[in-house]
Amino acid sequence: MDVMPLLLLVAGSAGIAGVARRTPVPAPLLLVAVGLAVSYVPGIPHYTLDPAIVLPLVLPPLLYKEGTESSYLDLRAQMRPVGLLSIGYVLFATFVVGWVTYLVVPGLPLPAALVLGAVVAPTDAVAAASIARRVGLPSRITTILQGESLLNDATAITAYRVALAAAVGEGATWASGIEEFLRAAVGGVLVGLVLMVPIHWLRTHLKEALLQNTLSLLIPFVAYGVAEQLHGSGVLAVVVVAVYLGHRAWEVDFATRLQEDAVWRMVAFLLESAVFALIGLQLPTVLKGLGAYQGADAAWYAFAVFAVVVAARFAWVFPATFLPRALFRRIREREDNPTWRAPVVMGWAAMRGVVSLAIAFSIPLTVHGGAPFPQRNLILFLTFTTVIGTLVVQGLSLAPLIRLMRFPGRDRQAETLAEANAQAQASRAAERRLDELLCDERNDLPPPLADRLRTVLERRRNAVWERLGQTNPVTGESVDETYRRLSREMISAERAVFVKLRDHRYLDDEMLRVLLRRLDLEEAAAYREAGQA
Repeated sequence: MDVMPLLLLVAGSAGIAGVARRTPVPAPLLLVAVGLAVSYVPGIPHYTLDPAIVLPLVLPPLLYKEGTESSYLDLRAQMRPVGLLSIGYVLFATFVVGWVTYLVVPGLPLPAALVLGAVVAPTDAVAAASIARRVGLPSRITTILQGESLLNDATAITAYRVALAAAVGEGATWASGIEEFLRAAVGGVLVGLVLMVPIHWLRTHLKEALLQNTLSLLIPFVAYGVAEQLHGSGVLAVVVVAVYLGHRAWEVDFATRLQEDAVWRMVAFLLESAVFALIGLQLPTVLKGLGAYQGADAAWYAFAVFAVVVAARFAWVFPATFLPRALFRRIREREDNPTWRAPVVMGWAAMRGVVSLAIAFSIPLTVHGGAPFPQRNLILFLTFTTVIGTLVVQGLSLAPLIRLMRFPGRDRQAETLAEANAQAQASRAAERRLDELLCDERNDLPPPLADRLRTVLERRRNAVWERLGQTNPVTGESVDETYRRLSREMISAERAVFVKLRDHRYLDDEMLRVLLRRLDLEEAAAYREAGQA
């Protein structure tokens, strides 16, 4: 097996993503653009997006990472709009896009057109999260978009399977379609509910961080595989498990959390980078074999599908935002009156991604009886142009649109006050617990050490308040920021001495690693308190 193409893909995409972090262009957009640009460069390996790899091996860890970082409480509070988008909109887009494509493209059967509709219906979890964080969307809109993109893949894959069954001649009916959807949805959720508690129990009872992190890497694949084996939705199983584990992550050992965060950041960074680069690199594949659909005709069909995808989004988002409030008094009493700006942004922030392409590439070459699948290459091409169109057109214009909408910015002072009050309550509880412990003769400590514990609590409590106070006129730092900077300088000095002692053979390398890890944990703790890591 030649590993060089894989190494080139991973290393090249990681490098481009690293460059994107220093530019105003979101990483997904730059990766897609570079992939398009180099797809015809002589000597570049030929990359094919294999659904047998993307769906079971790439999608689960990406969904798991986004799920653990989402908020269960926020998702629960926004379950109605999330459900309307992740289920209602996907089904609506499937039918609207499929029907319009059937009318526009001569000779394309309606079942095959519905296959295309299901393929391009789901928004992309990674693109939505990446761009939402980058442009600073309001938290409610971000929660809705993330929740939608986490759950809508399950709806789209189920709709695709039903449409595909009709397209290949399996005689799918409305009843069988509803049955397939319910089986996938209920089965996926049940598998997630069954797995999440024992998995969490394992995470809290394994004593070694290495074993715990090994388990963490296996979790999304186990959840996805078990659900798919039982004909449920692997996507929903992964999301249910991830959201639960993220909600209960505080119960896991601190060393596990530190390692797990670093590991998953790296895994997600590499997978996301490679996935978006792969999207651009598919250009030669999707253009090959278009046959009669060339030039102006292909461009017209691509524009028509992209336009109806965008229009269908707005046609669903506006009624879904305002109709429930108009119909139900309880919603009017419980929720603030929405403005037109939120649905405009949610309508435009609907990028498609690798899931759409992976599903499209899984379309079989033939139908029952051996005849070629109707216009399969055209469906691949239209999926590709829709994904590229939404990523480039909507992705690049989303930030200016949000600035034009003039959403109220985050109240940093109010957030800092809330953090300070929370820290004060936690510190008081910790002081009471420390006093109880020191009253026990088994916990007898010399006064300087007991005072040191109290000093740590006091500094942690005062650090947040100091961010609201005066800053150093020379450096612009708060007292706590100066404290952390000096602490890091001291740790660096200690680290240099340890290395020097190792070089002079006073310490061996094993002891050096122990001492450096201790300093690393202290420095990581300082960064975490500052919210910089």
